[in-house]
Amino acid sequence: MIDVADILLAPAARGIPVTLIEGKEWERKRQDLTVEIRTWADANGFKAQPGRVLAVPGQRSELKQVLAGADAGDPFAMGRLARNLPPGAYSVNGAVPQPELLSLGWCLEAYGFGRYGKALQPVAQLVCPKGVDREGVLRAARASWMVRDLVNTPAADMGPDELEQAARAVARAHKAKLRVISGRTLEKDFPMIHAVGKASPRSPRLIDFTWGPARAPKVTLVGKGVCFDTGGLDIKPASGMALMKKDMGGAANVLGLAQMIMAANLKVRLRVLIPAVENSIAGNAFRPGDVLKSRKGITVEIGNTDAEGRLVLGDALALADEEKPDLLIDMATLTGAARVALGPDLPPFYTDDEALAEAIAKAGREANDPVWRLPFWQPYNRLFESSVADMNNAGDSGFAGSITAALFLKRFVEKAKSYVHFDIFAWTPVPRPGRPKGGEAQAMRTLFEVIRRRAT
Repeated sequence: MIDVADILLAPAARGIPVTLIEGKEWERKRQDLTVEIRTWADANGFKAQPGRVLAVPGQRSELKQVLAGADAGDPFAMGRLARNLPPGAYSVNGAVPQPELLSLGWCLEAYGFGRYGKALQPVAQLVCPKGVDREGVLRAARASWMVRDLVNTPAADMGPDELEQAARAVARAHKAKLRVISGRTLEKDFPMIHAVGKASPRSPRLIDFTWGPARAPKVTLVGKGVCFDTGGLDIKPASGMALMKKDMGGAANVLGLAQMIMAANLKVRLRVLIPAVENSIAGNAFRPGDVLKSRKGITVEIGNTDAEGRLVLGDALALADEEKPDLLIDMATLTGAARVALGPDLPPFYTDDEALAEAIAKAGREANDPVWRLPFWQPYNRLFESSVADMNNAGDSGFAGSITAALFLKRFVEKAKSYVHFDIFAWTPVPRPGRPKGGEAQAMRTLFEVIRRRAT
């Protein structure tokens, strides 16, 4: 199996030179090229158009140099060279505005999912530019590749058992302490997690692991691990189920973030909580109209069995909140409403901590991992009121679905010093440089930067 380190070579390696040129700089910079290269470029109509690549042959027709039109609009744009160039090692000539993002984009573009025998296209290698934190780039790329692998794996091979094994592998690699709560203990202590997952032959569970010194600042990550979502008795149509293997994308991103934190040895006390379930249909499935009692004691009327993610997260958040973490983060593929509002590429986040919100937005811009803040709009609490329980899990309004889901989760958090909720898509529907179609890590690198800066 290929490792990212095989793609991003050490700075001491040698490679075919690649010269990046923006179109507006072409006329000036072409004068620095040899007469032969200028003539070759003119003969091929090359004017440093964004995304355009020109291979320059040597005297023996070997590949001597590459000219590439730079795209200033996307720091990952040059990542496409990993697939557009012939296999081999390449090095970037001259100054690059954001060399770490160029390197990361190259590594992310090189990802391929080959678990089921599909032949993967060989990719070009990049010599790590001087001054770039190669280990940091590799850390981010490895975590992203892992997230993509988990999300891309079909539910038949990525159920609660397999998600638990993935968590165990991450925990074991960094000597974290892991426990799993299931069976009668889960039913008694985490009744909403149990209710959502009990109809599946693959038993529900809560995965819980910790790492780092107890006296360090407490950072707790909670990830939605719904390994497949039929919608339950409020069954989804076939089109709605087509991508439900990705409904554990929150758990995958939390595992990727945890891996980055532990690999970087950040000075935090990390806790990871993943409710791992499959929302299936059987005679013992939970029903519309049922009233569930949560770990926190809040009673929840079931308005829709397809609004199950907030139920399993509610119980996990209640546990996380009990130890008063300094920072509590949850990540979930929670609502289609978030996609309607912001599309697949821009996950919304919710927090009442103004300083944290500013830090998240800044880190997202710098890491080319964009996010957008939406509000905990308190008046919308009325949209999931219940006449028989403390609240309804869905309500009867079609408005503000992402906001009401966020408000639902916020009911389970009272003691954490700072809390932020991310409603991610975890999928790239249309490929772009550095972002192949399929499972995706979203907000993971942004959150790593926020946590890293808080921990220093």
